[in-house]
Amino acid sequence: MTTNIPASVHPLRLSLTALFLKFLRFGFLAFGGPVAQIAMIRQALVEDERWIEPARFNRLLAVLQILPGPEAHELCVHLGMVARGRVGGLLAGLGFMLPGMALMLLAGWLYVTWIAGDAGLSSLLLGVQIVVLAIILRAVVRIGEHIVEDWLSGAIAVASLIATLAGVPFWIPLVAAGLAYAASDRPLVAAAVLVAAIGVAAAVHGLAPSGATASAVAEPVTLAALFVAGLKGGMLTFGGAYTAIPYVRADTVGRGWIGDATFLDGIALAGVLPAPLVIFATFVGYVAGGIGGALAITAGMFLPAFAFSLILFERLEAVVESHALHRLLAGVAAAVVGIIAATFVQLGEATGARISNGVAAGLLFGVALVAAWRLKGMWVTPALVAGGAIAGWLVMP
Repeated sequence: MTTNIPASVHPLRLSLTALFLKFLRFGFLAFGGPVAQIAMIRQALVEDERWIEPARFNRLLAVLQILPGPEAHELCVHLGMVARGRVGGLLAGLGFMLPGMALMLLAGWLYVTWIAGDAGLSSLLLGVQIVVLAIILRAVVRIGEHIVEDWLSGAIAVASLIATLAGVPFWIPLVAAGLAYAASDRPLVAAAVLVAAIGVAAAVHGLAPSGATASAVAEPVTLAALFVAGLKGGMLTFGGAYTAIPYVRADTVGRGWIGDATFLDGIALAGVLPAPLVIFATFVGYVAGGIGGALAITAGMFLPAFAFSLILFERLEAVVESHALHRLLAGVAAAVVGIIAATFVQLGEATGARISNGVAAGLLFGVALVAAWRLKGMWVTPALVAGGAIAGWLVMP
């Protein structure tokens, strides 16, 4: 199947092997999060090799930022298609993600084999987890600054936060937020959507088992459930990879497959590896279900990133012109801000229950938060994680 390459594009004549190896190299160098990753790709393929025009690259990036999924990975898939069609897009995406996935599989094996359950390392890991909470809080604010643009999106975020803490299923605030924001120019319709959402939430919440009953017995781990957990995170990653956290957590920690401490350890590891941050799902899948679980959840997480570019290649830029769709996605994104904020609160409560030295923990959290807020660069997250480990080892009993 061929693709219609725009006239402004000047793809190089690369073999499929050379294309794969080029993006594999990008994957090995993908430190520092999406901003650094996108800057690296832009310098190499737009500025140096001129695969596409800078103006088109900027439009493409604008589209990818309003669609779910890790932008840097989706960008690689799209540019691979520019060079060699859909097979090229598949190979480019695989090349970019494989180094991080392989390293995370190794990290998961080391964690399960040597680290988990070692009482001597508990204080060190607790320090890391406190620092990761500070990083997540900074991410919530950063994401919110880009997504919460008016009073309605702010109200949606707050309502979503409250609903999530109250135990309302995630899909209700997402659907209601998207429809209400899309219909914001028709107040009666928007109000009807919100009233219906409250009714559905009350009905579903009334039928759900109590928290104590639901968590009494862990559900059996299945590859299908791990795949769906990853797929849910991949489909709902708006505004940054941190927005995948609540959905993966709900389907793994929420089922008793891993604990919140281990979950935070996975996020910390993802922050220091050369990979999109959503690679934390690979770690979660490995701890919960071994190598099969890791591959299943990773496949689910990255499938949307492949699909949006591979299927919608010729139509991606038209998404920007669809005002109704843009507002629908903006409403969903505002709800996601509230959901991830609620998840921060829940993770904070779980971590706080294991802290015996509240003063030291508070100081560590505060210092990490200030550093995450004020410092920039690909070295910041690894440095904070290392600092948290040292601080935990020194001052956490």
